[in-house]
Amino acid sequence: MRILVAGAKGQLGSQIINILKEGKSELGDIDPIYESSNILRIDIDNLDITSIADVQAFMEKEKPDIVINPAAYTNVDGCEENKEDAFKVNALGARNLAKACKKIGAKLIHISTDYVFEGEGTIPYCEYDVPSPVSVYGKTKLLGERYVQQFCSKYFIVRTAWLYGYNGKNFVKTIMKAAKEKGHLDVVNDQRGNPTNAEDLAHHILKVALTEEYGIYHCTGKGECSWYDFACKIVEFADIDCTVSPVTSEQYKRVAKRPSFSSLDNMMLRCTVGDEMREWEEALKVFIREYNPNFNKYKEL
Repeated sequence: MRILVAGAKGQLGSQIINILKEGKSELGDIDPIYESSNILRIDIDNLDITSIADVQAFMEKEKPDIVINPAAYTNVDGCEENKEDAFKVNALGARNLAKACKKIGAKLIHISTDYVFEGEGTIPYCEYDVPSPVSVYGKTKLLGERYVQQFCSKYFIVRTAWLYGYNGKNFVKTIMKAAKEKGHLDVVNDQRGNPTNAEDLAHHILKVALTEEYGIYHCTGKGECSWYDFACKIVEFADIDCTVSPVTSEQYKRVAKRPSFSSLDNMMLRCTVGDEMREWEEALKVFIREYNPNFNKYKEL
């Protein structure tokens, strides 16, 4: 079996590849069928997914059986300022991979986001809830979802949220660094969601990929919190001498509007392959224990 991972150098792509190489994740063993799989890795330096000609030529040559696409323009504020780039990567990139997958009969696992929802409710969003994004990032990711549905018959759209992993930049690493340097942080307390360890997400992506349970999935850490709650736990688990104060979104102005409540319900997981996602605090504690900023465990992947 041939598996193509797009965005292979990112925090989710590198985590998926590491689990495939190890044959297991922190949640347990993955299917033995992956042991004999050929892993293909692409990133911006060896394939431009925004070029339909390049994507089709690559896919027809390599003929992967499964394509996993975490590649995205994820800078939420940057998307507001660079709308065309966001559109190319988040929407056209998804479309191009979907069309190529359809042509060669490959499965496509496309990673999306909680930001496709407006975020004005109080109950976690299920897969059947109607998206209504409020930012360019959310809008381009939603269009990418629709292109996948339009052009590929064998697809899994996996929405996740507040992702952090061992490789790349993320909120957990940013808070730990800032806490050590400053000793005091102000963090937004009126936006709520689900912190998600990339290890848990990668494990479930590989579970789903071997099935024919096609459709839209939510896949986030269990439980919800605010960014302030999240930051407090990061500082606590990392044992950093730092105080954290809550502020409002109005006080902490950003270019792009964020949903105030974007918690997701993993209903589709529970109804199909099973939801083994860890409680967000438990997964965070393990991550901080294992993370060493002086050693990138994925540097040789």
